[in-house]
Amino acid sequence: MIEYIRGELVELTPTDATLETTGGVAYSLGISLHTFSSLQGKEKNTEMVKLYVYEQIREDAWTLWGFGTKQERELFLLLITVSGIGPGMARMALSAFSPAELCNIILNGEDKMLKQVKGIGPKAAQRIIVDLKDKVATLGIDTQTASANATAQTVVVNNEVKDEAVAALTMLGFSPAPTHKVVVKILTEQPDAKVEQVIKLALKML
Repeated sequence: MIEYIRGELVELTPTDATLETTGGVAYSLGISLHTFSSLQGKEKNTEMVKLYVYEQIREDAWTLWGFGTKQERELFLLLITVSGIGPGMARMALSAFSPAELCNIILNGEDKMLKQVKGIGPKAAQRIIVDLKDKVATLGIDTQTASANATAQTVVVNNEVKDEAVAALTMLGFSPAPTHKVVVKILTEQPDAKVEQVIKLALKML
């Protein structure tokens, strides 16, 4: 079993990271938007990057999934124990929400929030909450900070610009939940940005 891979980040997209290790061997890992955000900019230098790994081995494929923290990996592993939730859907959930935000949603039984994730319907959302509510509480993830951050973001962002940008990006085919997260991040950092600016910046991040 591979615990983690440490190497130079040579390629990065919102869904994949390629790490080149000693000896010139490169590994491609599927990542969440959360991990992508933590890695942005590191592919432009020779800084060494460490990603924790989950190996998905099937008869027809061997896929590596990478995570910026052990806690994100642990939450991913919990998600895929739920009936009907595979690695791809677990990644979608961790792209829509940070690990802390997702833990908060599960602990509070907010199935409406879970249903925002592409592929998660009402029954799947309920199964996640029922199966994982007690388990996520043992992960030690700081959910109080996530709540405070969410409240702060709601106060500072321009809701009209946010809604227009999310609607436009959704029409372009992007999933609403991760799109919403990216748009809020942009508006938190640039509160005066216009809709067009937000969309252009989001297209580079999604």
